[in-house]
Amino acid sequence: MTPQPNRRHSLGLLAALAASACLPALAAPAKTPLEVWKDPNCGCCQDWVVLMEKAGFAVTVHDTGNNAVRAKLGLPQRLGSCHTALVGGYLLEGHVPPADVRKLLKNKPKALGIVVPGMPVGSPGMDGPEYGGRKDPYDVLLVTKNLMGGDVSTTVFTSYRS
Repeated sequence: MTPQPNRRHSLGLLAALAASACLPALAAPAKTPLEVWKDPNCGCCQDWVVLMEKAGFAVTVHDTGNNAVRAKLGLPQRLGSCHTALVGGYLLEGHVPPADVRKLLKNKPKALGIVVPGMPVGSPGMDGPEYGGRKDPYDVLLVTKNLMGGDVSTTVFTSYRS
């Protein structure tokens, strides 16, 4: 004769099942918050936002343009692009690859942030089918504030050459 499960045994099984169902959620890393300012009509900016979400960032978008926030954060127009973001206390400007954002957050350099000036074809968000597979070379630049004079300087953070 097979023993019948009692109520205590059944409740224990249910509790174990409920706890095991939560394990994948508990094991998933928290998404990194990323705040973006962009033009509401810019498709390449939206493509970059989608890419960053797929890369594990929790993106908040402000469709108000980015000129005012870029100026407020102290980034010169010459380093500008079509969208500006903040992540972990750093500024991101333009089509910065997610891997470089992770590298920035891991290494924590003393810097304003990283930028991809302009809108190079082949950079994340500028790599859709409408570009026919074209990939222009570009650099991700690390931007630091000069202690004397208040201007900024740049060094190559990552170089992308096809």
